[in-house]
Amino acid sequence: MVLNYIWLAFFLIAFVTALIKLIVFKDLNVFPDIVTSTFDMSKTGFEISLYLTGVMSLWLGLMKIGEEGGMVRILSKLIGPFFSRLFPEIPKDHPANGAIIMNFSANILGLDNAATPLGLKAMKEMQELNSDKDTASNGMIMFLVLNTSGLTIIPISIMLDRSLLGAANPTDVFVPLLLATFCSSFVGLITVAIYQKINLFDKIILSYLGGFTLFISAVVYYFSTLSQTELQHVSSVASTLIIFSLIISFLLLGLRNKINLYDTFIDGAKEGFQIAVKIIPFLIAILVGIGVFRASGAMDFLIEGIKMIVGATGFNTDFIDALPTAIMKPLSGGAAKGMMVETMKTYGADSFTGRLSSMFRGATETTFYILTVYFGSVNIKKIRYAVKAGLIADLAGIIAAIFFGYMFFH
Repeated sequence: MVLNYIWLAFFLIAFVTALIKLIVFKDLNVFPDIVTSTFDMSKTGFEISLYLTGVMSLWLGLMKIGEEGGMVRILSKLIGPFFSRLFPEIPKDHPANGAIIMNFSANILGLDNAATPLGLKAMKEMQELNSDKDTASNGMIMFLVLNTSGLTIIPISIMLDRSLLGAANPTDVFVPLLLATFCSSFVGLITVAIYQKINLFDKIILSYLGGFTLFISAVVYYFSTLSQTELQHVSSVASTLIIFSLIISFLLLGLRNKINLYDTFIDGAKEGFQIAVKIIPFLIAILVGIGVFRASGAMDFLIEGIKMIVGATGFNTDFIDALPTAIMKPLSGGAAKGMMVETMKTYGADSFTGRLSSMFRGATETTFYILTVYFGSVNIKKIRYAVKAGLIADLAGIIAAIFFGYMFFH
């Protein structure tokens, strides 16, 4: 429903803006430009989807090996003690615990298709413990805010899109994006913990949070000592090394658990092919809407208005051209993807704007969609402070993405 209004708004605002440019500024090219953009963006949407049939098949095949090989179970054991402290109202032996941990493990690995059904199962199990069936429980809110913070170790879709659009090194946003999503998740967790009066000084919580924070601080400190050229080189090598090491670990785990690596890869690759084909109409629809919005001049008015406000404060305004992706992501993942693709086509995949747009997409999550689907699945009507906490986490992710974007790429 949200995407429906966003899509309609693109066309209506574009039409009104184009009329103003035609009548007031005598711009005779504005409507021809709009119509031309519909054909250009339709072609772009199809080309992207066609390319994705190959690379998405590859990555989902590898992820299927990791899933079957037990990577999700390993992550569950590693983070289990931490999550038991964040959900104190859920008994230790309750099925909700397993679903929650498995959902987060799948999300961290970028296994969206596996994460969603696990998340819905977790909500169902938590609803059974919920004394007020119309009102979100503490556990539900903590679960969903952490989901909306978007922490992912392997941002597959972003790297694939960057590869398609000509990035010299599609993984160069990996390290700064990981840092930004950590900040988003950390702030989201702290926000909910304050609301729920969770003891953040518990030894287990403190050890996990302290360990993560020290690690992230050490990474930031190390990169801050490098020159811009050295930073980009080290980040590029580290990103590709980590990703390829994870791929090797998936294969070794699969071998250890005696699964048929080739057949498992084929099963996952088939799923990737089917997904790539299914997204063609959706991607074309949103890209055409965004293309019309930009061709009419409405995007330029929006960006220039924000630049004037930010510029008045004396702050550098280079990040603002990428900001539409950040604005769209909490509303719609499809719109954010389309905005990122359109931004990279306009400014270049390896430009500061293109890279920052990728980071905005990865550092935030589809907050309204997640809350609607997950709460709706168990008929929750009173969601309390869930939206507020989720948007605070998104804002933290946006600010962190700007900070690390300037640090790594500006």
